[in-house]
Formats: sequence, structure tokens, C-alpha cells
Amino acid sequence: MTRPIVIVGAGLAGLRTAEELRRDGYSGELVLVGDEPRLPYDRPPLSKQFVRGETDDTTLRPAEFFTEKDIRLRLGAAATGVDTAARRVSLDDGSAIDYDQLIIATGLRPRRIPGLPEASGVHVLRSHADATALRDELSGAARAVVVGAGFIGCEVTASLRSRGVEVALVEPQPVPLAAALGEQVGGLVGRLHRAEGVDVRCGVGLESLVVENGSVRGVRLSDGNEVAADLVVIGVGSVPVTEWLADSGIPLAPPREGGGVLADESGRTSVDGVWAVGDVAAWRHESGGHKRVEHWTNAGEQAHLLSNALLGTDAPAAARVPYVWSDQYNLKIQVLGTPSTADEVRVLDDDGHKFLAHYFSDGTLTAVVGAGKTGAVMKMRAQLSGAAAPAR
Repeated sequence: MTRPIVIVGAGLAGLRTAEELRRDGYSGELVLVGDEPRLPYDRPPLSKQFVRGETDDTTLRPAEFFTEKDIRLRLGAAATGVDTAARRVSLDDGSAIDYDQLIIATGLRPRRIPGLPEASGVHVLRSHADATALRDELSGAARAVVVGAGFIGCEVTASLRSRGVEVALVEPQPVPLAAALGEQVGGLVGRLHRAEGVDVRCGVGLESLVVENGSVRGVRLSDGNEVAADLVVIGVGSVPVTEWLADSGIPLAPPREGGGVLADESGRTSVDGVWAVGDVAAWRHESGGHKRVEHWTNAGEQAHLLSNALLGTDAPAAARVPYVWSDQYNLKIQVLGTPSTADEVRVLDDDGHKFLAHYFSDGTLTAVVGAGKTGAVMKMRAQLSGAAAPAR
């Protein structure tokens, strides 16, 4: 009996890979394994529309879709190990699934700050359950502290402000989104939050929680100040879910390099029959190194390339321009290309609210970032996809 293709991880990357395999003509058995009991769902709305109470359902595909496409679901069962010689995945319910090809799409989990006491009112945000727990407590909250001013932290801050919650945004870097966009553009994002009444505190970190009777009442910061809070949201990054691969022989990137499953430019690992896709996958890129890309659009692009490679229908790869967006307040912040903190930044338009910036490295355009400038950002895609985009 022919063994199935097994995809471990029922998030966006896992689902898109299953869809691509069917679209590309694979008619064999296909199994999608997920540790959560829910149907695959979209994560970006969790920090925005969902937590604000504007939508309850972020499901990507209804149950009928999986029946129609003959995709067998194993939900509520986390993978605990893999025997690559026997081609078998073990699950935490005691069962196992044999595979012909294994696709690892287990994604990320939120990074925790060590040493913090357990307390109600303290949240991370990655899963549907995380977002539900946060939303359930919002109605009784007047003050919140968001720790970490990356994309998730900034989005949660904007959502809390829209619900009337007073928010302090705490970030060790000099400005919000400094690591992603650099200090100059990050400063413009910080300005946006301050204009909405956020107490933006950069250059400081979280020292400890103030807890009374098992509930959080505030935070102590590294500068000695104390900030009162009914809610604390920790958004200090995520780590790849790879613990279940220990002793499997599947190569992993070291934590200092971002971790993740090492794979080539099509998702193929050095272990026969094993692939990786999405946030957990450290694909080889043009420089010869490996890099994980934690963006929504990347999941679909990688799924397409992996499916073609796995089925032997490799198509010429079109030039891909990385793209990510973040909805904050009434603005869509868009990032097209790959900005670096070492780039030269030229702010071409800034009315005190909306802005547009171009990034250059050695005179070549590397990225475009805009807030409320959708047309001006997207019209640069063709130039960024070229071999060179010289400064003008």
C-alpha cells in the first residue's frame, strides 16, 4: 500500500502546501496533522479584528473543503517524534502515521520571558486560544502594558487603544520596529502610536511583574519605574517549533542563527523524503546562507515552490519580492522588499501621519516602506524585482 504525504502543522503554510499539491495534480493520500483541535485558521486577524471583537471566525477553509479535496485531517494531535528510517511520525495520542514524504510546517511558539511569576492577566498572542483569552479580559481592563514593539506588539497596542484601554508600549530598542525597519522609520511608527495616546517607552525593558492575589497589577521596568496595568501582553518574538525533531537526524539551524529546519531553496532537507515550509523553515537563499521568513505571503510562495519540487514539476521561479503588511489604527503599514538597518533611508513623503520611505544599499533600491501609501508602495514591485534598481 502506498504511504501518504504527511504534513505536520495545520497552519497557513501546511494548508497552502496541501492545496498546492492537489492543484499540481497529486492524487494520492494526503494527511494534515495539527496540534490544535480547530480547523486551520488565519492568524493575522487575531491581533486585530478578532481581539477587537469585530469577527469571531478566522477559519481559512470550511470542513467541506477537506472532504472535497480528499485531505485527511488529524487535529488535536501534536507530533512528538519522527523516525526517518522507518518513515513514521509519532503523535501525542499514542498513535503513529507512516509517510512517504514528510513536510514539516509546525510554525512558531511565542518566546517567554524567564523568571516571571504566574499571574492572571498576563498574555502572549499566537494561537486562537491566546487571542480568545485576551479578548475575554478586555471588557474589564482599563490599563495595559504591551512588552515588545514588533509587529504583533504594535498591532495589539492599536487594538487595545481602539477599545478605549490606556496602553504603555515598552520596547528595549530605541524605537518601535527598530529591528525590522530601522530607527528612522521606526521613529515614524512610534510617532503614530504617541498620536493615538500611547505611552511609548523605548530603551527600557521589563524587569518584573507586580502581582497581587494572583493577578497582575503592573510592571516594574529596567529604569526603576513602575507602570500600573490590568493586562500585560508579552510580544517579544517567537521560536520555531522543532523540539519534536530531537534525535531525528533532521538538520536544524542553531538558535543563535534563528533556529528552524534547514532546507534548500525548494524546501528539501538533507534527509530523504523530508521537507520544511513556512515559519519553521530556514530555506537557503541567494547568499548561500539560510533564513527563516515569518511573513504571511511567504507561506504561499514557499508552498508553491515546494509542491513543484516534490512532484518533479519544477517551474522557472519568478522573481519574488518579499512583502508584509501591518494594520495599525486607520493605516496599513506595508513593507516591500528586504529593508536592512544598514541601508540608507530616504523619506520621500511625510505629512505627519502617512509616510513613504525608500531603502538603498550601495545605491540600489532594496525596500519600500509606506504607511497609508498603498499605491506608491506597490508600484515599486517591478523595480524591486529587477536585478538592480539604481538610485535616482
